[in-house]
Amino acid sequence: MSPGRGAPLDPDGTVAVVGGCLAGLRAAEGLRRGGFRGRLVVVGAEAHPPYDRPPLSKQVLTGAWEPGRATLKDEAGLAELGIEARLGRAAVSFDADVRRLELDDGTTLIADGVVLATGAIPRRPFAEEGVLALRTLEDCAAIREALARAGLEGHLVVIGAGFIGSEVAAAAAGLGLRVTVVEALPVPLAPAVGEVVGAALGRLHEHHGVALRTGVGVTAVRRDGSTVLELADGSTLKADVVVAGVGVVPQTGWLEGSGLTLGNGVVCDQALFAADGVVGAGDVACFPFRGEQVRIEHWQMAADMGAAAAEALLAGRAAAPRFNPVPYFWSDQYQEKVQMLGRPGPGDEVVVVDGNLDGRFVALYRDGSRLGAALALSRPRQLMAFRPLLQREASFDDALEVAASFG
Repeated sequence: MSPGRGAPLDPDGTVAVVGGCLAGLRAAEGLRRGGFRGRLVVVGAEAHPPYDRPPLSKQVLTGAWEPGRATLKDEAGLAELGIEARLGRAAVSFDADVRRLELDDGTTLIADGVVLATGAIPRRPFAEEGVLALRTLEDCAAIREALARAGLEGHLVVIGAGFIGSEVAAAAAGLGLRVTVVEALPVPLAPAVGEVVGAALGRLHEHHGVALRTGVGVTAVRRDGSTVLELADGSTLKADVVVAGVGVVPQTGWLEGSGLTLGNGVVCDQALFAADGVVGAGDVACFPFRGEQVRIEHWQMAADMGAAAAEALLAGRAAAPRFNPVPYFWSDQYQEKVQMLGRPGPGDEVVVVDGNLDGRFVALYRDGSRLGAALALSRPRQLMAFRPLLQREASFDDALEVAASFG
């Protein structure tokens, strides 16, 4: 075991990475890159080697990619890193004091360091009525098969106009299906990007022939020959395929009784430590960011957190650097790319500094006197000009000066 509280990791010890996902893989790679020579065990509940999730709602779902193309590191690649891969095995309990893991096959593992990267699972309303959700390769295959059975005359209803739901809708529309998106909020994506930008992104669906119904929730789903959705306004929709994209919850059930603090994920400090010798990474980790504890469910965040968690574990809690990222997110919908830097707050003022909300644009978010975030629709070069400003927490006036240089 590690020799003392907050001490660096023994480079010849044992590390367990729980979660065979992007964050877990980047943590394992970071440990080896940082000089860890010891036993490195990666526990993954899915039987697949680590794979990329973003293509599942885009290229894999449409058939442009075969599923194997989303693989991040195959079994041979894991072996080259000296990783002992326990794939298809889930962790069922953890004792943080002694860093002891129990797996679903009854085996136990005691480690000097542990990376918690078990991610999140989608909410699955009306699953018993055949409503699908998208998170795993198996989920993607099930949706692909359902869309193929429905054929070009089929009708897909997507519950939820968030980013995943919107990407599924866009993919299916591109395949030629009729698509309706049902969103309980009056404005899609309002909690993530604000009402002004959310309304503009919602119009993408309508511009591409996808029906968007907002301000109405789904109260029931019944199977009566076809699938029928009952909506809160008393109307109904018939569908051949129904996919729910209504958010995820962090996978922390197995950590009950572990001695860790749980609350909207595994609660971590500024260096991503949840306890001595235990770090969190990816969608499961709740960490301090700009004055609040947050979970940020972005691909780039998972990758950055995995690398940062490895660095922190190697350094030890006493010397680990503070994790201070610039969150980055993208979403491909139709032929457009939505990209966001930073994290908008609910009270931020939105200022469009390039283009307009009826086309391609760049919008800035004013958090008091500071730049809080920037979002672009198919304006990647202009957006990335704001990354260094967000890194140094620049003023909004500084951001306006950069925007003025676009011409």
